Amino acid sequence: MTDGGQPPEDGPGVLQRPVGSRHPGRGDEAPGFRLDGTGGRSYALEDYRGEPVVLVFYPADHSPVCTQQLRSYSEDLGLFEELGAAVLCLSPQDVATHEDFSRLHDLKVPLLADTGKAVGRAYDVLGPLGFYRRSIFVVGPDG
Repeated sequence: MTDGGQPPEDGPGVLQRPVGSRHPGRGDEAPGFRLDGTGGRSYALEDYRGEPVVLVFYPADHSPVCTQQLRSYSEDLGLFEELGAAVLCLSPQDVATHEDFSRLHDLKVPLLADTGKAVGRAYDVLGPLGFYRRSIFVVGPDG
């Protein structure tokens, strides 16, 4: 805690982190973030307030399992949209790598660059060697 009673900032990308919690659980407020991503824009969790958001953490672009996973989300994006849900996919690669990967596989879901892994730490998805563990969080409309 800082002197102002606020949790310390967890590095670039993370705007908040629940107090007394290593990662968000059911009913906890999801850590906010703002990250650059595909499509030449930045994405902030708070921009989706009022709608459910599916956060997909994946280890790496261009790996066989991740490619299949993200192609599946992209192909089924209409089903998420019918539910009013946004899908955001996060991994530690940079935006240029994400753009190439997205273009190569015609992905329709945004890929966000958590290059410093601050958001991965806030959601406790880093494995023992520092790689992202494949993880999914559903954030409710109220955050």
